[in-house]
Amino acid sequence: MRNAVAVRLAAITAVPLAVVTACSNPASEARPSPDEITGLFTEWNDALATGDPDTVAALYAPDAVLIPTLSNEVRTDHAGIVDYFVGFLPVRPSAVIQQSVVTVLDADDAIDAGVYRFTLHKTDVPETVDARFTFVYQKQDGKWLIVNHHSSEMPEE
Repeated sequence: MRNAVAVRLAAITAVPLAVVTACSNPASEARPSPDEITGLFTEWNDALATGDPDTVAALYAPDAVLIPTLSNEVRTDHAGIVDYFVGFLPVRPSAVIQQSVVTVLDADDAIDAGVYRFTLHKTDVPETVDARFTFVYQKQDGKWLIVNHHSSEMPEE
């Protein structure tokens, strides 16, 4: 009889524990697909097309680091990131990924690294710049943000 009570007690305790465990791991914690991460680049590129530095900077975490393509200054806060795009967006940049390697670290962290080609309109004749890039993304409060972005012009061959 004592064993039967112990088994019933264990079963009664296990059910709420299973429910709590299931609820603490919602489906939103599933790992993102590489396509989802690549889509974040498209969102960033679309933000460039708006010409609005604040729209682009809103895609970066407040404490993000930006090591930009066309500046020697490392940007480590929102104001610095906005400042970079104030100077960069007048050339109407647009980028096309040439090569991309996506690494999904977990449900909230991913890296997209590769090579992109910028088209810039500094004059009437557009110019292209090939650059290496690394975007480190982190999901914060349910939204993917850039926490680190490094972009450097490809070295001369």
